[in-house]
Amino acid sequence: MNQSRSARILRGIVWLLATPCCLVVIGVLVVLLAAVLEYSRLPALDDLTDYRPALPLRVFTAQGTLIGEFGKERRVVVAFSDVPQSLRLAIVAAEDDRFYQHHGIDYPSIVRAALADLSSWEKRQGASTLTMQLARSVYLSPEKSFERKFAEALLAVKIERTLSKEQILERYVNQIYLGEGAYGFAAAADVYFGMPLNQLSVAQAALLAGLTKAPSRDNPVVNFAAAIARQRYVLGRMLALGVLAPDQFKQAIAEPIHLREARARYRVNAAYVAEDVRRIMVQQYGDAAYQIGFNVYTTLHDADQARAYQAVARGLVAYDMRHGYRGPERNLDLPRDPVQVKAVVMQALSGLPSLGGLVPAVVLSVHSGAASVMFADGSTGQFSIGPMGRATLGKGRAMPLPARLQIGSLVRLERLDHGTWRLAEIPQAQAALVSIDPATGAITALQGGFDFRLESYDHVTQARRQPGSSFKPFIYSAALEKGLMPATVVDDSPFVVPPSGPGQQAWAPVDYERNYLGPISIRYALAESRNVVAARVIEQIGVPYARQYVTRFGFPLSEIPPYPSMVLGVGSFTPLQMAVAYATFANGGYLIRPYLIDRMTDSSGNVLFQAHPLTAADGAPRVIDARNAFMMTSMLHDVVEYGTGAAAKQLGRGDLAGKTGTTDDFIDAWFDGYSSDRLTITWIGFDQPRSLGKGEVGARAALPIWMDFMKAALENSPERQLSAPDGIVTVRINPATGLQVPETDLSGRLDYFFEENVPPLQPTAIENGEAQPEGAPAEQ
Repeated sequence: MNQSRSARILRGIVWLLATPCCLVVIGVLVVLLAAVLEYSRLPALDDLTDYRPALPLRVFTAQGTLIGEFGKERRVVVAFSDVPQSLRLAIVAAEDDRFYQHHGIDYPSIVRAALADLSSWEKRQGASTLTMQLARSVYLSPEKSFERKFAEALLAVKIERTLSKEQILERYVNQIYLGEGAYGFAAAADVYFGMPLNQLSVAQAALLAGLTKAPSRDNPVVNFAAAIARQRYVLGRMLALGVLAPDQFKQAIAEPIHLREARARYRVNAAYVAEDVRRIMVQQYGDAAYQIGFNVYTTLHDADQARAYQAVARGLVAYDMRHGYRGPERNLDLPRDPVQVKAVVMQALSGLPSLGGLVPAVVLSVHSGAASVMFADGSTGQFSIGPMGRATLGKGRAMPLPARLQIGSLVRLERLDHGTWRLAEIPQAQAALVSIDPATGAITALQGGFDFRLESYDHVTQARRQPGSSFKPFIYSAALEKGLMPATVVDDSPFVVPPSGPGQQAWAPVDYERNYLGPISIRYALAESRNVVAARVIEQIGVPYARQYVTRFGFPLSEIPPYPSMVLGVGSFTPLQMAVAYATFANGGYLIRPYLIDRMTDSSGNVLFQAHPLTAADGAPRVIDARNAFMMTSMLHDVVEYGTGAAAKQLGRGDLAGKTGTTDDFIDAWFDGYSSDRLTITWIGFDQPRSLGKGEVGARAALPIWMDFMKAALENSPERQLSAPDGIVTVRINPATGLQVPETDLSGRLDYFFEENVPPLQPTAIENGEAQPEGAPAEQ
């Protein structure tokens, strides 16, 4: 009896548990238990309550123009108040129209998604609220599984209990990925449209809001049609929800979408500077430099940097064109069908950027004097083939240019000022330009090569090259301290310098054209870059003294050769080192420290670093006497006035000074010059040193780049002539002897002297003293 009763009770329990109602209750209890256990394991919300997402390192010019951004996530964090109402409404309409009604989980949406999934026996639909998407973005993986979805829902509830709706939406706007490396809507607005968030139109806001579903697949750069389809869906939802009026809807639908061109992301091309700053920051902060959100403001001036980029590119292209056309980059097989031709050309050119302003194009036809081409956007143009002359085919061989071009040739074109095109090609040589404020050391322009995308090696800060004759002024500065004056006469005749020590060889310096002038003044010798006079000067003052003296200008002693030929610049220095050295002449005798970073802030704008450059008034060391600096500027002014740098007179200014430089076999070409408040160094050469070609001296290869830059850089800068400091006197001298003549002797010339080094009066006036020639200078 008892056994039978027990069996009945057991069967009753089994029957009860098997009823649907009981199964539901058990299921609910199991879910609740799982929720309790999972909830206790959820991560703390510190990353959202104290929201500090990974922010990239951003680099700016002095005017606040963005020139570089480094980090895994391109992001700009904005406050909720800076998010336009149209964007808030678009996001809610696109992703979660019940956002303000639910508490993290939208149960009607879950039921709808579950029914859809069950009907297909697949996980097709989600029911993610904005809060759940935020939880997934910050804490969870993007995998589609029921376990991850369960954790996501619980985390969303926890977030809703901790943050307000406004805070949740703010985090969402800054956190979510929207394609093309952009995290957050502010970064996306810049990437796709090149504008700040608060300037977006309703149409643009709707397009960005539509990217959250599939940002990598459906963004307008990858799939414009898909992006527009999603945008129209979002606008339709906004209309249906009543947050967009019918006329606003029609206007947004009709508004054309213009994307920012990828190549125009940085308005100022300063990639070498951005990379220099990145390297400095990583050395200082390690990988944290890419995550903390540092904002680094450089000393670059927008206009100067743009001019530097153009001047280097134009100078290199001009040099390259002087040495013949090497041929097209490659040749395409074009189909006969014009429609197919356009598709093939656009496809071939789609991944090719313009480098140094040289635009890629494909030749469609070749005529006797011109060729027609197609560009990456499908447009067409024409160029003349006359200016390039003959095309270089190899050593000792050349043929007319038209024979080198054919239908399908991929070429580069340079756009001229009057709108026409000229055939060019990417140069094999490299060049560098750096411009600084000689009073402070602030670098206002720096172009380290033809184009950073072609070669990232910064020739301004990294390339140590021989300066050639542009090193001579530092030896002449040393000579001034030894009592030689600009009017001192030295014999410009061949001689041999005996070996200076064991293992050394005799040295016979020669002038560029081997046309020796006999006795000439030091001033004239520097202006015309006479090598023999420079060698005689260093022999007179002594190599050990000269070598030690030039370290005053910032040159490392280890880089200065201990033999007489050092006067011709056989040591190796970077363009930046040359800029620091020449700044000493320009600023009156002070050694400045070049600097590129003006200040650094955190993501909230708090200043973490502010540069305090050493100037003459703030402790910069005086390394040469003011009289010496003035005298050297006077002599370097004559280089421009009638010497090897006379081409610079075309700028129409009377306050320019500088020196050309060319090394043996024309391997390196320089021009180092300055005005009263601007100093610029230009260099050109090959990465693997080889001759630039006969005649490619500093005046021909480097000076045009300097002039191109300085013409615009000095446009609004008034001339300021230097006045002689105390201790400088003006004396009339006989240029043939360097001795003083009476003031009434009009055959004499006025020159500057240190007051303690005034030459004696010439015993007998030379009635027809031989004046030095001042004809066309020899290039060097």
